[in-house]
Amino acid sequence: MLAEERFREIQKYVESHGTVTVQELTDLLNTSESTVRRDLTELHKRGTLIKVHGGATTVGTSVRTRDEELSVRRDRNTEEKQKIAAYAAELIEADDFVYLDAGSSVDLLIDELNEESAVFVTNAIGHAQKLLKKGYEVLLIGGKLKGVTEAIVGAEALESLNRYNFTKGFFGTNGVHPQRGLTTPDSEEALVKKKAMERCAQCFVLADSSKIGQITSITFSDMKESEILTTELKDFSYKKYKNIVEVK
Repeated sequence: MLAEERFREIQKYVESHGTVTVQELTDLLNTSESTVRRDLTELHKRGTLIKVHGGATTVGTSVRTRDEELSVRRDRNTEEKQKIAAYAAELIEADDFVYLDAGSSVDLLIDELNEESAVFVTNAIGHAQKLLKKGYEVLLIGGKLKGVTEAIVGAEALESLNRYNFTKGFFGTNGVHPQRGLTTPDSEEALVKKKAMERCAQCFVLADSSKIGQITSITFSDMKESEILTTELKDFSYKKYKNIVEVK
């Protein structure tokens, strides 16, 4: 197969699948990995797709490798986040033992809380302070404080989480993608999110529309393992997933 023919096949496959791996393209084209990688490099240079580690994604999908300051994220898509937060708060019932992940979307959930008998555990100092001021019983896990997102991470945080069995957990994410799952730019935060999810009977992910279809560096969960709370889906291909809830 000539190079331009491969380029057309690769472009067609990427556009239909969103994100693909080198192995998928190797099988599709019946060629070597080195050839596929060279082809992806060329198509990336042409601007028709984005080459990422281990594969490629469509131009419309961004891949971020760094997190942003909490204060910056808190002021973005606030109206959407507030709708999602209000819906999420109603899911918390009497005597729930709840894990709250660090992040701006979960921070807004705290403002909407009404259930007085729930007990909370969090890895975010800001969350703990807000919960305490509202009169809730709150436990803060131990570990290393990460400056950018104000989240507690590290080996001690993972060990702390091993002690708990949560009825529900509420999580933030930087990206939601069918193939790449739920992602975050930070490897330490990814480990904490993954461990906390393992300790929850039910997991809810708060993701405004800007997170849908996005990919960042580290996957911490499969997309289908949690109930994802978002607003109106702009990409209709996501409507087929029964675990995605569109909050009105």
